[in-house]
Amino acid sequence: MSNMDSIDTLVVGGGVVGMSVAYGLARAGDRVCVLDGADDAFRASRGNFGLVWVQNKGLGRPDYARWTMRAASTWQALATELHDLTGIDVELQQPGGLTMAFDDAMLNASSAKLNALGKELGIDYPYERLDADALRKIVPQIGPDVVGALYCPLDGHVSPLRTLRALVQGFKARGGHHVPGVRVERIEHQGQVFSVHVGDRVYTAPKLVLTAGLANRDLAPQVGLSAPVRPVRGQILVTERVQPFLNYPTHFVRQTGEGVLQIGDSKEEVGFDDGTTLDALARIAARAKRCFPFLEKVNIVRTWGALRVMSPDGYPIYQASTDCPGAFVVTCHSGITLAPAHAGPLVDWIRDGSAPTEIQGFKAERFDVQTS
Repeated sequence: MSNMDSIDTLVVGGGVVGMSVAYGLARAGDRVCVLDGADDAFRASRGNFGLVWVQNKGLGRPDYARWTMRAASTWQALATELHDLTGIDVELQQPGGLTMAFDDAMLNASSAKLNALGKELGIDYPYERLDADALRKIVPQIGPDVVGALYCPLDGHVSPLRTLRALVQGFKARGGHHVPGVRVERIEHQGQVFSVHVGDRVYTAPKLVLTAGLANRDLAPQVGLSAPVRPVRGQILVTERVQPFLNYPTHFVRQTGEGVLQIGDSKEEVGFDDGTTLDALARIAARAKRCFPFLEKVNIVRTWGALRVMSPDGYPIYQASTDCPGAFVVTCHSGITLAPAHAGPLVDWIRDGSAPTEIQGFKAERFDVQTS
């Protein structure tokens, strides 16, 4: 596979973001090779919570809200396509999502944000404010501290591990080549060809897409791009199976198709430490128990930490290189939500330069603006 002249595009990084792009490229007819890291690499996909989340995203950046809504609205089509191709059910459910509140001030603030976002978008933002009684009708197990919730019908969730597996298998079924367990050492650009050095092998192609998460920070400058990303740790608790009770995902508790609960949503600036801490796990557990008191008697079966890929403003970086035409950087921290957009309209941009209007403000030079 080294020095192959038959590859149209090399994709560096095989997480959800990379495999979404690679799958879309292969579906469009390109010959694609994915260079994927080793199992011990820092992988955001491994710790993904699995939310397809629209609610409250993009205040102050309406293009991002539109991009997120566009992705969520096409998730069912991608899930169906992957199931038909691979037989894997990614467990997509889009019943809407709930943002719980413990006091009226929290509920008012959340509601005000969605109203403001609706004004930016020129729409009535699709949400409903539920008081405790209305919320208890759809989730009877809520505790007395919960005063209500905001319900947004656009939200949902999937199994992130099943999604990644389906994307990999779907990519292979469409003729893609997946090379796991490798580390890119350097990238060279000569003429119209990119040479990616991996140990004693060299992979070549006229196009290169960097989707390597945190590694993009070091790889992007080698092809005239910038990816100033940093790690933000999140920790997750997973319970034993319980009887189905939570039909709507929340920001920090969701029930999977297998019946287990995933509990999380910590945000920690701790560098490249993807471990777990008792303090953070205790805070996560306490908040979940405050929402659903019966969880006090439910057993925790495992915990883990993972590193999010965060840009300085939290929004994606999508950019084509002018120094090295044919190179692209793609990075974000919402790879699950945005998977259909990455496999569709973003791939169209990579193939023919037709950038979706929603992504044109997400180049890395926005971080170079100096403030006086």
